[in-house]
Amino acid sequence: MTPTRFRWFIVFLLFAITIVNYIDRAAISYAIPVIQRELGFSAAESGAILGAFGLGYALTTLLGGFAVDRWGARIVLTVAAVLWSLSIGMTALTTGVVTLYAARILLGVSEGPNFPALTGAVTHWLSPHERATALGNALLAVPLALAIGGPVVTQLLAWLDWRLTFAVLFALSAAWVPLWWFLFRDSPADSRFVNQAELDHIQSHHEAVTRRPRAVLRSWPGMNAIAALLTNRTLLANTWAFFVFGYFLFFFMTWLPSYLERKYGLNLGAVGLFTVLPWLAAAVTLWLFGRWSDALLANTGRLRIARSYLIAGTQLVAAIAVIPVAMTDNLTVAIAGITVAVAASMGANAAYYAVNVDIVPERAATALGLMDFAFALAGFLAPAITGWVLNIRGSFTDGFLLMTGLAFSSVLVVMLFHRPDDDRQAAGSG
Repeated sequence: MTPTRFRWFIVFLLFAITIVNYIDRAAISYAIPVIQRELGFSAAESGAILGAFGLGYALTTLLGGFAVDRWGARIVLTVAAVLWSLSIGMTALTTGVVTLYAARILLGVSEGPNFPALTGAVTHWLSPHERATALGNALLAVPLALAIGGPVVTQLLAWLDWRLTFAVLFALSAAWVPLWWFLFRDSPADSRFVNQAELDHIQSHHEAVTRRPRAVLRSWPGMNAIAALLTNRTLLANTWAFFVFGYFLFFFMTWLPSYLERKYGLNLGAVGLFTVLPWLAAAVTLWLFGRWSDALLANTGRLRIARSYLIAGTQLVAAIAVIPVAMTDNLTVAIAGITVAVAASMGANAAYYAVNVDIVPERAATALGLMDFAFALAGFLAPAITGWVLNIRGSFTDGFLLMTGLAFSSVLVVMLFHRPDDDRQAAGSG
């Protein structure tokens, strides 16, 4: 029997909604200069609005992981996508700081479960030796969304206005929901699009690096399971490195357009074009490194080589690349440094996710929720701290230097404590 390949269509659906997810969350960074002028916001208020997403996101990314383990990715992601569509519609109707702040919090709340759901789906739909590749393919949506989001959103802002732009984004978000609900099932065994040969392939495993997959637990994680996750040194090191990655991502996602406008005097259309290169470079790097991670695992059987070294190496390159950006007044040097920093920091994105599945496949969504909680805090802190410093100092230099220090710290932590081969353990189902 020739295996079907429906698992890759599921990865495509996850890719598609993540594209929508990131365009929705990043669109405000292009619209905020216009909104700020129209509604009279200060730089500090703009920073708070940009950071509000992270507050909402932090509330539900952790609970989203629990919910996915209890109810499955199908229902959780459906509800989440409906709510964040409504939040984008609410943004189009905002009248001031309070309502826009509330809309951004609601967007964060509703987008929080997205990546725990993605991780839960990949855990059950992909065999162990395909997971980093599948995660890389799905997460490729992040830099691609940010690459195409700049030109798309800036053109919509030019053709329409910011309110109609968010109305269009609302329609795109809502259109995905029925596809997911009717085509996805939490277990591939329940899907009428998966034949037995593909199911056998999905359930294959490599004894050296993973345990045999189990059925979907459908239960809340107990205190023993959570304690096991919170005391695993590899997961803790992974979480810190992911926080640093999140700080880089949210800094560039929220403040890069304003940085280019304020520092180099670029107009809105030029800003959209100049933001394409860093995110396209990140997309290529993420896709290649996801495949490279799985190839290293297949060739060596060592998670330390396939995951840890990849994470530490990319963070080191990102740390070094940001330094000239902080010091230069040359646009070419700045764009080159930003491109390398963004591409390097995002290169190991699939590896961060895969570590949770490698170590605790039974509770991968919960583990991802814990890790993503730190990412959400970065989503609040990066734009808020930058806006605060910018309001006081009038310069982005301190923000870039802080990122360098954070990246160096994550390299040290990963090299010392990230030991996935030794720390694989069952979290338990309690």
